Amino acid sequence: MANTAVAELEPKHLWKRFYEITQVPRPSKKEEKIRTHLRELLKNLKTEFKEDTTGNIVALVPATPGHENAPTIVLQGHVDMVCEKNKDKQHDFDNDSIDVSVKDGWVVADGTTLGSDNGIGVAAALAIITDTGAVHGPIEILMTVDEETGLTGANNLEPGFITGKILLNMDSEEDGTFYVGCAGGVDTVATFEIKAEKKNPSTQVCELHVTGLKGGHSGLDIQEGRGNAIKILGRALKKLESIEYKLAAIEGGSLRNAIPREAEAILLLNENEFQNADEVINEFQKSIQNEYRTVDGGVKVFIKKTDAAFEDVFTDEFTNEIINVILALPHGVISMSQDIQGLVETSTNLATINLVDGKVRLGTSQRSSVDSAKEYIANSVSAVFNLTDADVKAGDGYPGWKPNMDSELLKVSKKVFKEMFGKEAEIKAIHAGLECGILEGKNPGMDMISFGPTIQNAHSPDEKVNVETVSKFYDLLKGILKEFANTK
Repeated sequence: MANTAVAELEPKHLWKRFYEITQVPRPSKKEEKIRTHLRELLKNLKTEFKEDTTGNIVALVPATPGHENAPTIVLQGHVDMVCEKNKDKQHDFDNDSIDVSVKDGWVVADGTTLGSDNGIGVAAALAIITDTGAVHGPIEILMTVDEETGLTGANNLEPGFITGKILLNMDSEEDGTFYVGCAGGVDTVATFEIKAEKKNPSTQVCELHVTGLKGGHSGLDIQEGRGNAIKILGRALKKLESIEYKLAAIEGGSLRNAIPREAEAILLLNENEFQNADEVINEFQKSIQNEYRTVDGGVKVFIKKTDAAFEDVFTDEFTNEIINVILALPHGVISMSQDIQGLVETSTNLATINLVDGKVRLGTSQRSSVDSAKEYIANSVSAVFNLTDADVKAGDGYPGWKPNMDSELLKVSKKVFKEMFGKEAEIKAIHAGLECGILEGKNPGMDMISFGPTIQNAHSPDEKVNVETVSKFYDLLKGILKEFANTK
């Protein structure tokens, strides 16, 4: 189906808005274009709105006639998106639109992230404005900026910017589920001064690649046990220690909240050693493919010659230091919740490695629904870095969201769900950062839940959103709004 077919899906009010959103670049921290689009849209729809100094926008939607006295409902989502693409995909996230299409009941992108996280939630809220079949009380549509890389919009929300005390966050990714809690998180970053020396002029420059991994969201997908390209690259370099080589560059991953799918290193080898290195890597690839055959069977590890020129290389001592740090850093699930079956409690993601201004920078991200456990795993990661002379910095982090099982909003939403679909909704907490914890702190007494359609492989180019569940999600949203609109 052609791209424009997405805008023709049902419910049209929602899909039209989503398609429009995908055509506007909106990387985290670069939301100027999507904010301009939203301003123009709201003006055209004759909908009052306001902005704060951070860039958050709230649209004020009047109640359906006769329901003006119903409680104000806040519909909340974030306007930025994770920008990930396949290595061979030519795409400029700052300027290009997303190439979207429909395939086998899913809306997908071509080689990039789709942005259904959280474009679908924002589109659903905007759809209410034009959907004459929606019955609701007063609505505030809160659209925040920079959720993905810093929760900046929520953290800097101005007092009184929203007035409603009931909030529907639409940034979850599992049909039939209400989320009532989330993990908090913190980033830990280490920067290493490169120790370099001049290369041997007779050496052959080679590229060592790790590719073909699924990647995914570092919270939602961490329990899947998928391969981490940086860890695998470190293991490959370790395998090559019997062969004399020099490391000249290393990079992998791109975002703190995505499991790295690809990584590569630049090696300088004696010409007569290339065949040996190729054999070692081929054997390593076989073992890695066997190790990950169930969860990440597409992994590829290979070495190839290149014509690139490098004058300086890492010293052997510095190379060993970087490899040892990569191997020593924890990655993955640290502990499972003792209270909620199947919920990851604590995890850490070795997210990025790159060269910045003559330095090697390693980025990691820790998550936990328990503050003391979050502090512990962040300290554990820092302890590995502190065994070297790296400069280690921890971010400010963000709070978790403690479940309130007595929530009136939850009770109403469960009732509406059962009436609409004839079964009970699942109630869960999520091992990912949602803005709810921050918004609760900014607005004491706020009652909130999070829900959404089925989205798979968020934060990766395999991201896709299920069409059928989007329809169910939107019907559920309207059902909840109607229930509160009829509140006396």
